Amino acid sequence: MTHAATIGAAALPAATILGARVHGPTLAQAVALIEEWIRQPEGRCRSVVATGFHGLWVGHQDAAFRAVLNAADLFCPDGIAPVWLSRLQGRALPARVPGGDLMGALLRRADEEGYRSYFYGDTDETLDALCRRVEAEFSGAAVAGRYAPPFRSLSEAEEAEHVAAINASGADILWVGLGCPKQERFIARNKHRLTVPVAIGVGAAFRFQAGLVPRAPKWLGDAGFEWAWRLAAEPRKMWRRDLTDGPRFLAAALADAWRVRRAVTSR
Repeated sequence: MTHAATIGAAALPAATILGARVHGPTLAQAVALIEEWIRQPEGRCRSVVATGFHGLWVGHQDAAFRAVLNAADLFCPDGIAPVWLSRLQGRALPARVPGGDLMGALLRRADEEGYRSYFYGDTDETLDALCRRVEAEFSGAAVAGRYAPPFRSLSEAEEAEHVAAINASGADILWVGLGCPKQERFIARNKHRLTVPVAIGVGAAFRFQAGLVPRAPKWLGDAGFEWAWRLAAEPRKMWRRDLTDGPRFLAAALADAWRVRRAVTSR
């Protein structure tokens, strides 16, 4: 992989959508920035959000979660909706950076550089399949550890124990697959005590990389129809989000985008 010129998140194009600031890296820029954080951790954990309309809609409804999004060191637009809305605002983001693509690209770099990954989230079955695939396809990408937490609220003691295990693993990247907004809240809540250089919330990317759920073709995602592909693949999980929240998000976000565009063009 050719290294992109490293650029800090503050220098990236950005758009504010429903109050949340979304960065606009290319996939290569996102990977290069994360690699820089791994090489120069500076004694703190950086957080990466990769979400599309769902995370933005949750943030629109919940100010505390919107603050979590805005506190992220890097917010990658997982879906095409933030890209299209940024164009309507006149502040175009270059492209979507899906969590699955980001995970795949970083695992390839980990294979070459020996970065160690810790996988936290989903189920033991998913983690079994994921680790088998990583070991088969990315033999140089060490698995520092893995854990599937119970599907319930954790006590403070339990969460502290999990964080201690992650820290003790010596991982370079913490992958969190708890689903949005749970994974972003977990990272934000524990960022001050995590010693891993980078924590990335990637949701369904665990199952994509494990080969348990097929990814939509790139052309379909770029055309804005990955949601339809995922709805067909996982209807029980996706129907409410896509068919109920999706139209509500679109109405609110379009109104917001036109308001921003009018403000920009009137200056």
